[in-house]
Amino acid sequence: MKRSAGILLPISSLPSRYGIGCFDKTAYAFIDFLKEAGQTCWQILPLGPTSYGDSPYQSFSTFAGNPYFIDLDALVDMGLLTKSECKEAGFSDTDSIDYSMLYEKRFPLLKKAFLRSKTETDAAYQEFSASQLWLEDYALFMALKDHFGGVSWDNWTEDIRLRKPDALERWRTELADEIRFYKFQQYLFFKQWHKLKGYANANGIQIIGDIPIYVAFDSADAWANPKLFQLDETGRPRAVAGCPPDGFAADGQLWGNPLYDWEYHEQTSFKWWVERLQQCFTLYDVVRIDHFRGFDEYYSIPYGDKTAKNGHWEKGPGMALFRSVEQVLGKREVIAEDLGFMTDSVRQLVKDSGFPNMKVLEFAFDSRDTGSRNDYLPHNYTENCVAYTGTHDNQTITSWFATITGEERAMAREYLCDCFTPDEKLHKVFISLIMRSQANLCVIPMQDWLGLDDRSRINVPSTVGDNWRWRLKSSDLTNALKEEIHRTAQIYGRAQ
Repeated sequence: MKRSAGILLPISSLPSRYGIGCFDKTAYAFIDFLKEAGQTCWQILPLGPTSYGDSPYQSFSTFAGNPYFIDLDALVDMGLLTKSECKEAGFSDTDSIDYSMLYEKRFPLLKKAFLRSKTETDAAYQEFSASQLWLEDYALFMALKDHFGGVSWDNWTEDIRLRKPDALERWRTELADEIRFYKFQQYLFFKQWHKLKGYANANGIQIIGDIPIYVAFDSADAWANPKLFQLDETGRPRAVAGCPPDGFAADGQLWGNPLYDWEYHEQTSFKWWVERLQQCFTLYDVVRIDHFRGFDEYYSIPYGDKTAKNGHWEKGPGMALFRSVEQVLGKREVIAEDLGFMTDSVRQLVKDSGFPNMKVLEFAFDSRDTGSRNDYLPHNYTENCVAYTGTHDNQTITSWFATITGEERAMAREYLCDCFTPDEKLHKVFISLIMRSQANLCVIPMQDWLGLDDRSRINVPSTVGDNWRWRLKSSDLTNALKEEIHRTAQIYGRAQ
C-alpha cells in the first residue's frame, strides 16, 4: 500500500433526501469530492442488512446487502416507482436517521417496485439469483421472519427451526412470493453497489470495507449453518462472545454472538470463511476485519449469563485460517483491527499475517501510559499500519480533547509543541500530526475534518438507541474543505 490518505464515512451518513445515505447521486458526488481532495480511499462500515438496534455489526446475514441503501431514484428511472410515490412516503434530508420510519416506509416502496418488475424474464436477475449460493437460505430466512412476526429464529416452530426437509419444502412453496421479493432486493443492491464501486475505482478511489469477526445469532448464517457455531442440538448457543471486564466496563461486554466451532471449520479447510472473504473482495478493495485478536484467542461467556464476568479465553484458529484463505484467494489486502488489550501472541499473529494494523491517536495520551514506547504515539508508527484520529466507535477528536483530563490535555499539547492553537481549531493540528507519520495510510473520519463534536458521533459501544444515526449535510462539503483536505494530503506526500 503506497503512502496515501482516505476518509471514513458510512454509506448511511451520506446526505440523501430519502432518510438515509444510499447509492444515489450524492454517493457519486462524494466520490468526486474524494478525488478532487486528493484522497485514495473511502472507508465505510459493514453493508449488511441491520437488525434490531440498527447496528451494522449485528446483521441478518454476513453475505447480504442492506436494502435501505438501494437508490429509489434509479427505480423511478427503471419505471418501477414514480416520483410522487417516493415523495409521498415522507422521507427527508434530516441530519439524523429515523430507522423506524425507514422500516415502515422503505419496504412498501420496494414491494411496489418488485410487483412491477419482470424478474421471471430478466436474464440478469436470473443469473444473479443462480450465482449467489447464500441467497436461497437468506431469502427464506427473511420471509420466515416476516411470517413469524419478526421473532428470533430459535422461537420458530421446531420443524423449520431445525430445518427439517419436509418443513423447508413446504415453506419454500408457501412463501414463494416473499422469497422472490427478498431476492429482488439483493439483486438491486448488488447491481447498484457494483456500479458505484466501479465509478470509485475508475476515479482512483479504493473502497475499504469492514466486516465483523462474528455474525449475529438471529441471522441466516446461524440458522442455515448451525455446524459452524457452538450450538446445542436444539439450535441454541452453548456459549457467546464478548470481552472481559476492564477499566472501561466493570462487567465486561456481553455481545451475545454465537462462537465459532473452530475445530469444525478446520476440518473443512475453513470453507465458509474462504467463501465469506471471497464475497467481501467482490464488494471491497481492502477489507478491515473487526476484532482481529479473536483469531488468536476468543472470550467465551456461558450462554444465559447477564454479564461477561464468568467468561474465559479459548484458543482461536491462528494463522491456519489465513493460510487456507491465501491458498484459495491469493494475497489480498486486509487491515487487522487489533485495538484493545494486546498480548504477545496477538502481536505475533498480526506480525505473521503481514496485515497492516491500526493506530488510533486518541489512545496515545492516556495518562496511565506515559512511556515513549506507547504504540499509539505517532513517532512510533511503522509504515505497515493505518493511522486514524479516531474510529466510528470513538469520540470525535474535538470532543475527545474537551473531555480528557487536564493532565492528558497537557501531555497532548506538549507532544504537539503547541500551546497557542485554540481548542476549536486543534482538530486540524491532530490531523496533521498523524498525516506526517510513517503510516502508509491515514484515514480521517469526516466529522474530524469538520471539527464536529460528539453530537455527530457514530457509536458509543455497549449502548443502544442513539447510535448509527448521524448524517452529513450536503452543505458541509464545501470547496474550502476540499481544498484544505487536498493541501494537507499534498504537504505530507499523500495526495493521489
